[in-house]
Amino acid sequence: MSSPAARTYKVATIPGDGIGREVVPEGIRVAEAAARRFGFSLTWKEFDWSCEVYLQTGRMMPEDGLAQLRPFDAIFLGAVGHPKVADHVSLWGLLIPIRRGFEQYANIRPVRLLRGIEPAVRNFGPGQIDICVVRENNEGEYSNIGGRLYSGTEDEFALQQSVFTRRGCDRIMRYAFELARTRRKHVTSATKSNGIIYTMPFWDERFAAISSEYPGIRTDQFHIDILSAHFVRHPDWFDVVVGSNLFGDILSDLGPAVVGSIGIAPSGNLNPEKEFPSMFEPVHGSAPDIAGKGIANPIGQIWSGAMMLRHLGEPDAADAIERAIEKVLGDSGPRTADIGGKARTQEVGEAIASQVKA
Repeated sequence: MSSPAARTYKVATIPGDGIGREVVPEGIRVAEAAARRFGFSLTWKEFDWSCEVYLQTGRMMPEDGLAQLRPFDAIFLGAVGHPKVADHVSLWGLLIPIRRGFEQYANIRPVRLLRGIEPAVRNFGPGQIDICVVRENNEGEYSNIGGRLYSGTEDEFALQQSVFTRRGCDRIMRYAFELARTRRKHVTSATKSNGIIYTMPFWDERFAAISSEYPGIRTDQFHIDILSAHFVRHPDWFDVVVGSNLFGDILSDLGPAVVGSIGIAPSGNLNPEKEFPSMFEPVHGSAPDIAGKGIANPIGQIWSGAMMLRHLGEPDAADAIERAIEKVLGDSGPRTADIGGKARTQEVGEAIASQVKA
């Protein structure tokens, strides 16, 4: 891993499939503009791992894929998915091995209403919705423990096991509380302990235990069904929301939809201790319906780049990118069709990069 003192960072890029190949170059463009302005260097190496490669080779990435990524400071991912490849094949062949092999247990997904974006909810203005969803990223409902039996018969069944460990729950909850200390000092837990009888009461118990370590942080908890409703009706209630792998995944797609477009939503898969590289990717998928047309929104990828620079220890550069995004959107700059414009992907990337330089 690079030394922070060197201010040179090695980044592995995985453009992946569909619009990933169109938005990753714009993320790089903007990150490079920030690097030049703030006096550090980024070196990039592209890995052509994707569903297209899977269709040719039968593997999403080589057997030594994690070993190849290990020397890098960060991983910059576009999107993965192809109509001819089942989603569980692409996910378990690439993203989940990276997230788990590198203990990227904290999936961080900001949800913020920006100036210039028309939200799906009424009576909220820029800055009034500012949520950070903290999703447990290594265990929970997304386990590979289970199986199917008696396939093709009337007795066929499928069994899927959820895994909640004290270590896994405690570390993601502590991360959420530490993050809340830097924000508005409020943590909400997503649960479903009235219907899921073992894992969710355990989650609630661990939340209560970790909460006791942070007396200055206000807490509450909601069952996931009503919490989803509150995300739509009262999104201004929330600051940091911590949830299991499944619940965090759902909320972090719902949140961006509420504030205008999933196309602008970023995420980081963090190994907070920096023992392994962390991975940064937009929330959106590969969008094969618009792939190759040059109209994809690059802001989710660009904002993920800002998250990457912040994690690498360049907060001023990250702030500059986020300000540039807000200025381009707020000053009626170029925007793609998903947020009411007609601009092309590259046009938006160039506009944000120009603002970063300024």
